[in-house]
Amino acid sequence: MSFPLLTATAALPAVGAIVTAAVPAARRTAAKWLALLVSLATLALAVTVLVRFDPDGDRYQLTESRSWIAEFGVRYELGVDGIGVALIALTALLIPFIILAGWHDADPSPSSPLRSSKGGADETKAPYKWRPTQGFFALILAVEAMVIISFEATDVFLFYVFFEAMLIPMYFLIGGFGDRAHAGSDENASAQRSYAAVKFLLYNLVGGLIMLAAVIGLYVVAGSFSLQEIAEARANGSLDMATNTERLLFLGFFFAFAVKAPLWPLHTWLPNAMGESTAPVAVLITAVVDKVGTFAMLRFCLGLFPEASEWATPVILVLALVSIIYGALLAVGQRDIKRLIAYASISHFGFIVLGIFAMTSQGQSGATLYMVNHGISTAALMLVAGFLISRRGSRLIADYGGVQKVAPVLAGTFLVGGLATLSLPGLAPFVSEFLVLVGAFARYPVVGIIATVGIVLAALYTLVLYQRTMTGPVKPEVSAMPDLRVRELVVVAPLIALLIGLGVYPKPLTDLVNPAVEHTMSDVQKKDPKPEVEAAK
Repeated sequence: MSFPLLTATAALPAVGAIVTAAVPAARRTAAKWLALLVSLATLALAVTVLVRFDPDGDRYQLTESRSWIAEFGVRYELGVDGIGVALIALTALLIPFIILAGWHDADPSPSSPLRSSKGGADETKAPYKWRPTQGFFALILAVEAMVIISFEATDVFLFYVFFEAMLIPMYFLIGGFGDRAHAGSDENASAQRSYAAVKFLLYNLVGGLIMLAAVIGLYVVAGSFSLQEIAEARANGSLDMATNTERLLFLGFFFAFAVKAPLWPLHTWLPNAMGESTAPVAVLITAVVDKVGTFAMLRFCLGLFPEASEWATPVILVLALVSIIYGALLAVGQRDIKRLIAYASISHFGFIVLGIFAMTSQGQSGATLYMVNHGISTAALMLVAGFLISRRGSRLIADYGGVQKVAPVLAGTFLVGGLATLSLPGLAPFVSEFLVLVGAFARYPVVGIIATVGIVLAALYTLVLYQRTMTGPVKPEVSAMPDLRVRELVVVAPLIALLIGLGVYPKPLTDLVNPAVEHTMSDVQKKDPKPEVEAAK
């Protein structure tokens, strides 16, 4: 039996989460290093998956299949295509940076009785019970494990289990480890965190319950949860879903994925969750967890329900356009740095959904690249914003000014992250946004034209944010602000390098995902429209 590489890639952070949580309470530093080492080992396995994957080979590779719940036809079935490999690599890459960026986010607060008189944590006193460091890093590793196996699962029921299970650690990360830079009292901050965590959980649970009904309905109709078995049955004509049945099942799946993505009008949990979370957890939400929703639209909605996907496309394109414009407009008007980035992400997810349902190879390739590039650019911008907020103790844009004069490296990295967010040519997101718009124009010219408004608004909210925080007179509260430290540079510098590298030379990523996109286009029986060029006279 060959080595179960996909299982190992998901199991390692899961085991690491358990071991990290079991580290004695007085050994917080050891727990941090253990979590970091586990995340780096997971990254090494993800790189191995990437190296062993052949873009020109079978659709699903490195497959594993074992009986799980035989009575209900549920199998432990894994396999990756180019899109899954790219997102596994993104997840494994970001987690070490998330851990490093959050190195002190779960340390005892200065008011804790476990702080020594010198201001440091007293490791000799009773176990620390509030904001446990071990729990914080264990929960991050648990989310990583569940996200990775979601990208690997080719059994619908197996995917559903982990699609829902990841909500639990995320709930505790949002509600139990919120942002300390809160404008109100401790009681008000705790209430806001609880509200954000409960809202996140309820929205996603409702979507998951609707999806569960659709998962059961799919089994009743198809007699299997296996993607490959269902595809084979459809190909040989033994599976013929009634039109109304397929459409109802599609809606059940799509609703859950639209909540996770998030797509307007199911987006309202995201600004609360990102605003009340620490910056690393906010990155975990939007750069890692939310990608499961858009990935699943490609793998499950289009793969399982091609006719229903085409039927729903006009409405979904309208929702995507509303997300693009609405998210960008609200970002322009934000006074809170983190909520601005959250609304910008809603706009970006609108572009991703637009690319998926444009039903062109350029659009879907662009959407997949957008998932990866948005993860990197948002991580860079949000983590630098987190470093900025931790220095000033405020999330309000108005509390800053002149930062570039006292912390030029911080301001410079913030600018590059912001320029990537607005898809400046030469940075990675430009390639993906360009492909999405080309794909949309090819089949739906009016949709493509309207979507370009989002580009203009992105330039507005990004440059205004930079101007108000980094330029102008130096405010007294930021005059002594230190520049980025070594640990923070280690977090930010590789992300900036990736944004530039993939912006200048995206070919390795496009070569990886394009064959998978061709398979998806085949599922929905679509071909790219031929350009209408007037013959030369």
